Amino acid sequence: MLRAMDIWRCAIVRQSVDAILRDGIDPAALVWTPDMPPLAFRADPFGLWRDGKLHVFAEAFDYRTRIGHIDVLTYDDGLNLLDCRTVLKTPWHLSYPFVFEADGETWMLPEAYKSGTLTLYRARQFPFVWEPACDIPLDGAAIDATPLYHAGKWWLFYAPSADKAARRSHLHAAWSDRLTGPWQLHPLNPVRVDLASARPGGVPIVRDGVIVLPVQDCRLTYGGAIRLLTITDLSETRFEASDAPGPAAPSWLAPFTEGFHTLAPAGPVTLIDVKRTTNSLYGNAIRIRGIARRTLRETGLLP
Repeated sequence: MLRAMDIWRCAIVRQSVDAILRDGIDPAALVWTPDMPPLAFRADPFGLWRDGKLHVFAEAFDYRTRIGHIDVLTYDDGLNLLDCRTVLKTPWHLSYPFVFEADGETWMLPEAYKSGTLTLYRARQFPFVWEPACDIPLDGAAIDATPLYHAGKWWLFYAPSADKAARRSHLHAAWSDRLTGPWQLHPLNPVRVDLASARPGGVPIVRDGVIVLPVQDCRLTYGGAIRLLTITDLSETRFEASDAPGPAAPSWLAPFTEGFHTLAPAGPVTLIDVKRTTNSLYGNAIRIRGIARRTLRETGLLP
């Protein structure tokens, strides 16, 4: 039986996240990132401005190899593409390259649960050269880990990787006095269990001291839409939150209307990704061959 495969595409929106949440996405404000070859895509965009340039970090994935790596796309202030290259590649799959600035450094916290841990990277030469700074041991390798400095502490929101179903429906939290740890697990983990509003999906928005965390609505499909999780009570012993609808892919984005799973404000612009699916016979043959190659690599039968 043919299986549908997700094909994501990233875009830059010339609107603040508040404008998008208030008015929706303006079609005239959308700038697509470059398209990828058939059966390949970029997803999970996060951005930083530096010296008048926007650097968009994203997962790059090809069903032929099934190992994601991290690309950076550099734009000028008019959102003209200046450069695109791979900046982080490992033997295991990488995605969700959350980039941020703290303590006078630039950091990246990509998801790499197949490695068995969560590794924090430091920019040695931004945006192209990254080095491991430390591992962050938690209750297993974290998925889509989302850091936030709030009220004098570092907080980390993530999905657990041990149970396949929980990856979409459980939210865990940890806290630390320092970015590099040691990190303490929240005693209420999982702090939220809800297929509609648990797995992180972008950059936290803080309004008047209240955290609004973009999360993925996975009820109908993986990354079907963004919901907004407002955290009303957060401490080392407490967690309370309520969710509300966020943006979904508008119909004019067709065929990319089947999912929306990243909302990442970056100053005056907002980064998003949207999804279409394909279930061609050729695509499924490529997918199966990619699975076989990855299995052989993991068992040491292929380099």
